[in-house]
Amino acid sequence: MSSTMKQLLRTTDPTLIAFAQALLQGEGIDCFEMDVNMSVLEGSIGIFPRRLMVREDDFDRAARTLKDNGFELDG
Repeated sequence: MSSTMKQLLRTTDPTLIAFAQALLQGEGIDCFEMDVNMSVLEGSIGIFPRRLMVREDDFDRAARTLKDNGFELDG
């Protein structure tokens, strides 16, 4: 199994990240949110996007899960 992570979602909307995480967890897909601590640098105004990462092996299934639930993904 590959341990390489791949970006699935990038957004400044924390509610989208939370919803995506819940959907993925419901499907048994592990995910990791990156750039959460950037709010310290930006003063919590939400200008820096957060990234949701998944294992490369899970990417296609994760992308399909989000698209099936109305997410628009790059690529």
